[in-house]
Amino acid sequence: MSRHGGTRVGSGRSKLSPEIKKKSYKVYMNIETSQQIELFGVGESFSSKVIDLVQSELKNRSHIKEMRFIDLFAGIGGFRIALEEFGHKCVFSSEMDKYCQKVYEDNFKDTPSGDITQISENNIPDFDILTAGFPCQPFSYAGRQEGFNDKTRGTLFFDVLRIIKAKRPKMFLLENVKGLKSHNNGETMDIILSSLKELGYDVHWKILDSHKFGVPQKRERWYCVGFDKKVDFKFPIQTNPNTTLKDIVDVEAKHPDLELSKFEKSRIQHHFSSSEIRVPHDNSMYAPNTKKGKHGVFSFLKPDKTLRFHIGDAAKTQIQEAYYCSLDSVAPAIIAAREPKLWDISRRLSVDECRKLQGFPDKFIFNVSNLQAKKQLGNSVAVPVIREIVRNMLYYYK
Repeated sequence: MSRHGGTRVGSGRSKLSPEIKKKSYKVYMNIETSQQIELFGVGESFSSKVIDLVQSELKNRSHIKEMRFIDLFAGIGGFRIALEEFGHKCVFSSEMDKYCQKVYEDNFKDTPSGDITQISENNIPDFDILTAGFPCQPFSYAGRQEGFNDKTRGTLFFDVLRIIKAKRPKMFLLENVKGLKSHNNGETMDIILSSLKELGYDVHWKILDSHKFGVPQKRERWYCVGFDKKVDFKFPIQTNPNTTLKDIVDVEAKHPDLELSKFEKSRIQHHFSSSEIRVPHDNSMYAPNTKKGKHGVFSFLKPDKTLRFHIGDAAKTQIQEAYYCSLDSVAPAIIAAREPKLWDISRRLSVDECRKLQGFPDKFIFNVSNLQAKKQLGNSVAVPVIREIVRNMLYYYK
C-alpha cells in the first residue's frame, strides 16, 4: 500500500491552470489597515478577506471611463507613463527641448508641440486632466494685481492657468522643486495656490520623497492637485522606504567610461586607510588664499554609508565639496548637472541605473547621448510617485 495517499490537484507532472495557480506575496501594512480588512473583508481567513477586497476594488475600478489628458512641460513623458497605465489617453503634449522631443517621440510615437507660450488654448483639444512640471520662477509684484493675470503674467505658470481657465478640466497635477515652498519667503507658492483657487478649484499640496515610494533616491518634490469640485483628497501614504542602490546597480557590469578619476580613487582610498573619523586630506595643491588652501579638505563617512568631503574646520560652517554614495545607501536627487557616484565600486551610475532611479520602465528608449539621457532623467518626475498620486486622484474623484 502506498504511504503517499491519493492523487491531489497539482501533483505529478500536470501543470496548474492560471485560475488555480497561486503566488506568494509579502505585504506590509499598518494596524489600522489590517483591522479594516478584518472588518470589511469576506472570508474565513485573513488572506481570503484581502483577496475579496482586492477583487471587489478591481471590479469597481475597471468601470472608470477613459479620461483625456494633456502633458505640459512634458520632458520625456514621466506623467504620461503613469496616466497611460490607468488607461487614459494623451490628446496634447508640449515640450520645447529638441532632444526631449526626440526621446518622447521614440517612446510614445507622438512629437510634442513646442513653446506653450506661443500656443493658443483654443488650439488645444478638450481634456479632463492637466499635468505640468512647470519651472519655478519669481513673480512680478508690480501692477494692479487684480487677479492671476496681473500676478503671474510673464511666467510659464501663467500659461498653465490660462489653459485651466479656458478648458476647465476635472483635475490637474502639478510638480515642482521642494524649494517652491519657501521661494521668495513663501510668496511664490501663495500666489500659485490662490490663483488656482481663484479659478474655482479645490487645491491640495504636499512634499513627497521618491525614496518612500520604492526607488533608492532621496528626491523631495512639491506636488499639487486640484479638482473642479470639493474632494476629500488624501495624498498616498509613503510605504516603501527600504530600497538601496544595491537594488538597481549591476555590480558585475563593466563600465570603464564611468570609472572615477585617479584623483577621486586616491582620496577615497586615503579616507579608508586612516583611523580617524574625520580624515584630513592634503591641501598643498590649492592656493593658500582659497577656501581649500586656507581651511583644508576633510572627509567623513556618515551613518547612512555616504562619504562626504567638505571644506573648513570643525568649528566653522562646512562647505560640502563632494558626495559619494554606496551600494548600501540611497542616492541624492539626480539632477541635470549631477549623477550619483559610488565610493565602494569606484564609478558613476549608468544611464540604465539612472532610469531605474526615476522609476522609468525597462523598455524605455534613449536614442540620445548618455549626457543628454542623464540630463533628461535629472529633469524628469519620479514615475512611482506620480503613479500613486494619480491612483488617489482617480479614487477620490467620485
